[in-house]
Amino acid sequence: MHRTGIRALALGGVAVLGLVAGCGQSAGQAQDSGRGAAQEVSPISTGGHSYPLQKSDIPWSGSPSPFNAQVKLPDGRRVAMHYLRDKGLFVQDYSPKAKGWSKSAVVYKTKTDACQGITLKAKDGTVAAFGDFGVYCADGEPPTESVAAVATGKLTKWDTHLTKNFDGWEKIAVATGGKKVTFSRGGDTLLWTKAKGFPKAPVAG
Repeated sequence: MHRTGIRALALGGVAVLGLVAGCGQSAGQAQDSGRGAAQEVSPISTGGHSYPLQKSDIPWSGSPSPFNAQVKLPDGRRVAMHYLRDKGLFVQDYSPKAKGWSKSAVVYKTKTDACQGITLKAKDGTVAAFGDFGVYCADGEPPTESVAAVATGKLTKWDTHLTKNFDGWEKIAVATGGKKVTFSRGGDTLLWTKAKGFPKAPVAG
């Protein structure tokens, strides 16, 4: 298989769910999406926190499914992501006060097949994630769309960065204070800052 999904839920402030591995072009060779590599999702209308946790509708014979991921923040909130077939990457956040999840909202919309694995990491109020898409990607083909995403505060607004024809990020590092996030794969890096968001074009280290 091209990649495997590994899930681990930590009850502390930092957790990584979904580990992606593969080979392919570097970020320096990546192509712009045509709409600008950096994209900002409009504020998500959650409709309160009275919804159940949603799961991916992509068939998977084992358990857990590599098309779902979840991370817990120190204040009891949680963030869960899942892929939906022919629709893209979706997110929900959990309120410990309301004891329920927000309405599922799209982070990245695409009809391209989802790859196995979603990576989520949380630290100091900042949540970062990445996921990949490509035709037959779950069966071993390389991704053609790699999406990085970051949210802070109330987690109702996500900054996203799309890199095309790139084999996907491998690691996320959230700096102390949550004001900087670094996505990396080998010598290639992508930097998000709370002050400026993502760069407007793909970045190579």
